[in-house]
Amino acid sequence: MDREKEKDLDLLSDEERDEMLAKYDKESSIRQKTGKWAWAITFIAVSLTAFHIYRAFPQNGPLVSLMQGAVHLGTAMGLIFLLYPLKRGGEKKVGVPWYDVVFAFLGMAASYYILFRYDWITGAARIMGFTTVDIIVATIGIVLLLEATRRAVGIPIVVIGSLAILYGLFGTNIPYFGHGGFDWTGLSRRLFFSSDAIFGTPIQISSTYIYLFLFFGVMLTKTGVGQYFNDLAFGLTGRFTGGTAKAAVAASAMQGTVTGSSVANTVASGSFTIPMMKRAKFRPEFAAAAEASASTGGQIMPPIMGAAAFIMAEYVSTVSYSDIIIIGIIPAILYFTGVFMGTHFEAKRHGIHGLPKDQLPSKKGLLKDSYLLLPLVLIVTMLVNGFTPTYAALTGIGTAFAVSYIKKQTRLTPKDIIQAFEDGAKIALPVIAACATAGIIVGTVVFTGLGGRIAGGLLAMAGDSLFLLLFFTMIACILLGMGLPTTANYVVTASMAAPALINFGVPEVAAHFFVFYFGIVADITPPVCLAAYAGAGIAKANPMKAGVTAFKLAIAGFIIPYVFVYNPQLLLVDAEFFTVIYLVITALIGMAAISATMMGYFFNTFKWYEKPLLLAAGIMLIWPGHLIVEGTGLVLLVLIAIVQRARKKKQEA
Repeated sequence: MDREKEKDLDLLSDEERDEMLAKYDKESSIRQKTGKWAWAITFIAVSLTAFHIYRAFPQNGPLVSLMQGAVHLGTAMGLIFLLYPLKRGGEKKVGVPWYDVVFAFLGMAASYYILFRYDWITGAARIMGFTTVDIIVATIGIVLLLEATRRAVGIPIVVIGSLAILYGLFGTNIPYFGHGGFDWTGLSRRLFFSSDAIFGTPIQISSTYIYLFLFFGVMLTKTGVGQYFNDLAFGLTGRFTGGTAKAAVAASAMQGTVTGSSVANTVASGSFTIPMMKRAKFRPEFAAAAEASASTGGQIMPPIMGAAAFIMAEYVSTVSYSDIIIIGIIPAILYFTGVFMGTHFEAKRHGIHGLPKDQLPSKKGLLKDSYLLLPLVLIVTMLVNGFTPTYAALTGIGTAFAVSYIKKQTRLTPKDIIQAFEDGAKIALPVIAACATAGIIVGTVVFTGLGGRIAGGLLAMAGDSLFLLLFFTMIACILLGMGLPTTANYVVTASMAAPALINFGVPEVAAHFFVFYFGIVADITPPVCLAAYAGAGIAKANPMKAGVTAFKLAIAGFIIPYVFVYNPQLLLVDAEFFTVIYLVITALIGMAAISATMMGYFFNTFKWYEKPLLLAAGIMLIWPGHLIVEGTGLVLLVLIAIVQRARKKKQEA
């Protein structure tokens, strides 16, 4: 699309989209002009992707966890220092400063040291003691990891990681939260040379499943599947009331499940969908909010659910990843029903109709290109049938590559393939850094016993009230989510907050889904709602108003976690088929009532007393397991609907 057409349609150019990402998404503020180092960056990035693909083949298999993680993290740190500048604005300068080249070399060398000294580190050193050189290497590795994370992810997670280290060193005399104490030699070697901290579960999952699925997302973009998601969404929903907003929600949900980044998906999809919603007469704040809500919700949409779900499969002993896909379906349906209904009521309120047929993709064309869904269908089928995520991702990547050759315009050239390999590495860097630094936090929590004390503290504060315990946990997850990416947030809260819920008697899978959900919706929770701010930047809207509207649209994300804790059958825990169907139907009706309340329109605008009554009806319907309460809610809803429809007919007469 040329620049003139972009201007006519009010679409963002590639340059404007990159600037928007760099402004709101720390993970995207990379150097664009690397000068003579461009070849080295390409070589290292392509090598990293090639390493993961090679190790994904069953006949090869991954290295032992510590060595696999060392290659994964060490190479990523080298790339981060070559790509991410020391401070914001440095990405506009040409070339890579000499000190970043040194940092890149040292970051790679510190991790690769594990490869060359593996036998010593895992054997004799644990008996004879680590050498001074070992501790120096560990120190360099930890310090450079924190700096790499600051550049690629942001300051908040580095602050928490640094506080964890300080707690490990100096937290011996803190009342109630004190521990036995570590000197730097003991702490640094446990953080850097063990499989329990930096190279613990998060980085192990990142170096196997997550990297491959992120690369799969890149392949979908390169092969035109991402564009097909947009076309399919507009073809299915564009003709209905508020069709542009509903199509934006559907497209962003499909793309968000693969990308796993709320802000990046908001900018990528929103650069196209937000201008379309504005042209359809949606308010700029609403257009930004609809895109942000859907993009954020993509991380709870099966089958891929961003990156954190892979780690959840390791943390929750009773389920596999294929189980999590199935378990996550009902909550995701409820979430997106809330967002869909919100867009519907907003459109009805302002009289916004669907798109005319000539502006929608043809059914024939969609059917003809439906083969583009084959990679995603194959991945879902394989995961549900018990194949490993690694093998499923590898198959999906190979299938995406194959289907690209069916049409000339999607066919990948050798240059495209190299670029895809490079982009695969680049998109994974923030996730790798976040997982490694989260490992510092979790490692310290485990080594010092802090996790048990925090869980005990939450239980003591809540007393005998499950609701209070859930509320305190929610606040902790949202506060952490305002500074941590989803994956790191889940890793930390799963170690510190989920145990308190489990100790109270909440089923393990429900406790982990609870903290998972609230870590995600932090991206659309005012006052720090980065996804909504990014959408507002595209829509040229007031950021705070966009954030508040996104909160209203995504209200389901704040209610559903409480519901499935109180009734785990919605997560298919000890579920009976007809009971689940009944619960889902009442919850869907309840979500419609709550969404109408949030948007200020049901069958008509509200009288002052109708809003609280409809909100109460929605909560009664969505709160499962109490027939009388649900029946009362349904009666209230029907009465309000009858009254509003009668008033609407009278106004139109």
